[in-house]
Amino acid sequence: MAKEIERKFLVKGDSWRESAQGSTYRQGYIPTQGQVTVRVRVAGDKGYITIKGPSVNYSRLEFEYPIPVEDAQEMLEKLCQSPLIEKTRYALEWNGLIWQIDEFSGANQGLILAEIELNDEKQNIELPSWVDKEVSEDPRYFNSNLVKKPFCQW
Repeated sequence: MAKEIERKFLVKGDSWRESAQGSTYRQGYIPTQGQVTVRVRVAGDKGYITIKGPSVNYSRLEFEYPIPVEDAQEMLEKLCQSPLIEKTRYALEWNGLIWQIDEFSGANQGLILAEIELNDEKQNIELPSWVDKEVSEDPRYFNSNLVKKPFCQW
């Protein structure tokens, strides 16, 4: 069983940019019933399909599989809700952990989120100076909800 344990934070300032490496992402969500999400993603030149269960605290089931990038692109165009999520994802090592910082564009322009994946829900982490308010439990910041109500509409 695959389990994702993740916390999300707003980002303040630009100091994180000094050593961050970025990659372009396009992703969308195939409509489902209930709290299960099916995400299609193109990250650079790779395609993925991901199935996620409902969030409970900071955890949820997650199953991700590589798929041909051409298939992922066609699914994004023909099966996924609009608008698509467009972002640049930066990876940044800080204090022994890898932080992922998403700088959104398109309908979510202006939103910058930092995510950290943990081994345990109670894992103690020290926050970098560029991390602001925690939004892990605010569903507005779930990518699947940013499709339904983009940041530009808040």
